[in-house]
Amino acid sequence: MAFMDKIKNLFAKKEGKQPISNTNLLLTITICTFVVMYIFGMIAFGGGFLNPQQFFDIFNNNAYLIIVSFGLTIVMITGGIDISVGGTVALITMASVVFMEDHGGGILSSLLISLGIGLLMGAVQGYCVAYLKIQPFIVTLAGMFFTRGMTTIVSKVPRTATNETFNKVKDFYINLPGIGHYARNGNFINSYIEVGVIIVVVVLILLWAMLKWTRFGRNLYAVGGNSESALMLGINVQRTKFFAYLLTGILAGIGGFVYLLHTGAGNASNATQAEMQAIASSIIGGTLLSGGVGSVVGTLFGVMSLKTINSIVVASGLRQPYWQSITIGLMLCFFILLQSVILSYRKRKLGNMAG
Repeated sequence: MAFMDKIKNLFAKKEGKQPISNTNLLLTITICTFVVMYIFGMIAFGGGFLNPQQFFDIFNNNAYLIIVSFGLTIVMITGGIDISVGGTVALITMASVVFMEDHGGGILSSLLISLGIGLLMGAVQGYCVAYLKIQPFIVTLAGMFFTRGMTTIVSKVPRTATNETFNKVKDFYINLPGIGHYARNGNFINSYIEVGVIIVVVVLILLWAMLKWTRFGRNLYAVGGNSESALMLGINVQRTKFFAYLLTGILAGIGGFVYLLHTGAGNASNATQAEMQAIASSIIGGTLLSGGVGSVVGTLFGVMSLKTINSIVVASGLRQPYWQSITIGLMLCFFILLQSVILSYRKRKLGNMAG
């Protein structure tokens, strides 16, 4: 009898097992897509795809975009949007360089300016969306025009940082022992990562932990899933949306600082189309525009997938920028369609199981 009871309990646990969440399902699809694309690039084109440094350069060259995309993911989980982040990054780089060059500021002042501008943009836009109930697209569109215009006002010409301490940090990189490639002369060249990649890792861990284990993280999903239900559960919907935009602004500030560490220059054209790439990366990473579903890990692989497909297009000989835009557009449409089909199927299947 005891043996039979154990068998019954085992089957009871299997029957009561919860299905994979929409967030984890879409995350799995994104990771598999990236792996397949990169392996395809290695097999079809070899060359740079076989060089470990090209893989790490996805992070080195796009560290700022990954952080900014994290911010878009946070606000999109609540059902919102922010198209001002590219302009915010540009304003941060220009203001920081001008302050360092014309007013004797250092790397700490650059960081404070970056966080201050991001915090201010997030607070103002968050208040307009959450408490004044203005459409997020309109609010952040105004923010995009404002920041781009302010960047030109701060300086009409590109500026380069010459601060010695800042440039030491900018030029610092970490060698990865045992990982690299052999040059034509036979010398082994280690792969490396820049400071911005370390910042990405720290931000990723903090955001992942916040979304998974904190009440605020659960509130973000609840508000994005159904704000009226969240309100009835006692969640302060307005405050949650406000802090989502505030956090997105702070992440744009960090992203702007990382961008400056990578380029060392302020320019009105910096981070052009960064907001569109961030939105695309979030969607490819499994974040729904309707809200309630998304993950920062998925967004990380979304950025990696976006940049990998760009590399594949260039390796194919289609070097004109419009081919990359066409490919990204098709890829984005594919993922939106895929998400719609999968989630509709799961909804019907779970409904049938419940019935």
